Amino acid sequence: MRRIILIGYMGSGKTTLGKALSKDTGMMFYDLDWYIENRMRKTVSQIFAERGEDGFRQIEYNMLHEIAEFEDVIISCGGGTPCFFDNIDYLNQQGDVVYLKATPQVLYKHLLMARVERPLLKDKTPDELIEYITTHLQEREAYYQKANHILDVSLLDNRDKIDVSVNELKKLLNL
Repeated sequence: MRRIILIGYMGSGKTTLGKALSKDTGMMFYDLDWYIENRMRKTVSQIFAERGEDGFRQIEYNMLHEIAEFEDVIISCGGGTPCFFDNIDYLNQQGDVVYLKATPQVLYKHLLMARVERPLLKDKTPDELIEYITTHLQEREAYYQKANHILDVSLLDNRDKIDVSVNELKKLLNL
């Protein structure tokens, strides 16, 4: 029985690496945000709009405790998931938690391409975006650093580099 849990800031490649690792290992992949959306039949944005962040975080907490009981899975958490309640401690008890670490500049490049899809980022100028990422990442870093493992993912900009990162992740976790 194995649980691999990927954490990190938005744009760090949790879903990308999780899917690639799932394909490589045959383990099931779950993205926590997608799981929440399927269970609630609403988007994360809709839940935030209806219930606010506190309401969303309570749902996230409940769904996390459900999904983290699954066996032989790879779970991609939302960027804020480890930063609320006792989530990071709980995750560390449930499996191998890997912090996908990237610099604000790398995250900026990844997020700039997907800015429209992220409600917290869509109205920000490039300068506002890099400032937001830098500040937010500093606030969350203490939680991320509690992960069992840390993997530098600064080079996830093409398929070959994703494959290299999957292999590094497999070595890190003895898969």
